[in-house]
Amino acid sequence: HSFAEFYIEEDTIEVEGEILEVQYKNPHSWIHVQGQDPFGRPRVYSAEWASVSRLERDGITKRTLREGDWVRIWGSPSRNPKDSRVRLRRIERRGDHWSWGQNR
Repeated sequence: HSFAEFYIEEDTIEVEGEILEVQYKNPHSWIHVQGQDPFGRPRVYSAEWASVSRLERDGITKRTLREGDWVRIWGSPSRNPKDSRVRLRRIERRGDHWSWGQNR
């Protein structure tokens, strides 16, 4: 499917928080992060990532990210403002400065 159908590709949001769950699967992996909405209220963001084969080519395994890791993500927001999904563009882990994706 076309990501542009579901996400505003020309926009980027930034979320910082704790990973609640990593779903390492096809057709797309997902990272669920406990962050805050623009008003400072807790909100779980679900970041749609790449396929397992793409992640493996980038050296990412199902053990690369874990629940409890503190991360910052950048992604394209959902076209539905009530939906907390984002298309992941970049992720950085605070503890060791590991990162994946395009520069901000």
